Amino acid sequence: MLYELLLNYVENFTFLNVFKYLTFRTGLAFFTSLLIVLLIGDPFINFFSRKNIFDPIRKDGPSDHIIKKIGTPTMGGVIILIGLIVSVLLWADLSNIYILFCLYIVTSFGLLGAYDDYKKIRSGSSSGISSKFKIIVQIILAMFGLIILTYFVEYEEFKNLYFPFFKNLIIDLGWFFIPFSIFVIVGSSNAVNLTDGLDGLATVPVILVAGCFAFISYVAGNIVFSEYLQILYIEGTGEISIFCGAIIGACLGFLWFNAPPAKIFMGDTGSLSLGGSLGAVGIITKHEIVLAITGGLFVLEALSVMVQVISFKLTGKRIFRMAPIHHHFEKKGWPESTVVIRFWIISIILAMIGLATLKLR
Repeated sequence: MLYELLLNYVENFTFLNVFKYLTFRTGLAFFTSLLIVLLIGDPFINFFSRKNIFDPIRKDGPSDHIIKKIGTPTMGGVIILIGLIVSVLLWADLSNIYILFCLYIVTSFGLLGAYDDYKKIRSGSSSGISSKFKIIVQIILAMFGLIILTYFVEYEEFKNLYFPFFKNLIIDLGWFFIPFSIFVIVGSSNAVNLTDGLDGLATVPVILVAGCFAFISYVAGNIVFSEYLQILYIEGTGEISIFCGAIIGACLGFLWFNAPPAKIFMGDTGSLSLGGSLGAVGIITKHEIVLAITGGLFVLEALSVMVQVISFKLTGKRIFRMAPIHHHFEKKGWPESTVVIRFWIISIILAMIGLATLKLR
């Protein structure tokens, strides 16, 4: 909005040319979303507390969670979404189909997460809507967005799958592109959701992945840099760096309130929307496998749940003391802060590995 408005006055005020630079608008998106979240954080937390919008703690979780975390407001994802969406609307090119797609995913998945949080609050339990219903709705939302996206995107390579470390290893997914992309978006959404179990645990890895893809989207949308790095050039993809910058700012602002001991939890409102949007960014930039590397912590958390369920159904035994895996280490006696910081370290390492794939081809 503001970006398009300012461009109308470039001829009269040449200093406004700075708004044409992606790096400048990415910085603006970062600071705008950060400031919005910091400003509205306390009022929202106080409002949620007055309305008894508290997070129902898992009864089978670590015992100290029941003592320390009970009575903590939830649905903090609303704060993140407000900062993120307003910032993108202000500084991004709203005629860009990739920006519109990301806004659609983050908004629709956020609304689904909000409904799930609402059901949990009303019932006073941690179950919310059924997993089957949640996944079905996610699939429908992702499929609708992807059908629209593929209709407007015309370049032939869009349906290709590119492998890191290899220059010419490319698979044309053809008709399988939409099912594969649905898997990426839905899988990413639920993986972040499963990771969001400790104060700040999911927020920092989301920031790291968004930071990596802010860079990836920028170079993929620049014909000179993409040629130098031997990655696919995608016209218009650079605009996604603004979306990623807004994610980083909103999450950093939220971390101010979510740092241990958390004053508010993001809930499914935040985790489903952030995870889904990261999946969308991975698809747009054609770096879906790099997304799995940089977001390897989310993959690990999701796999731990899958392995636990399969093992219990087949053998009646559990591999982990509790899943997702961060609770396993809590059950082993690790303090929550130790689990969180060590998982952050793992995320940083994985993010560096993911970025290294851009050059090692």
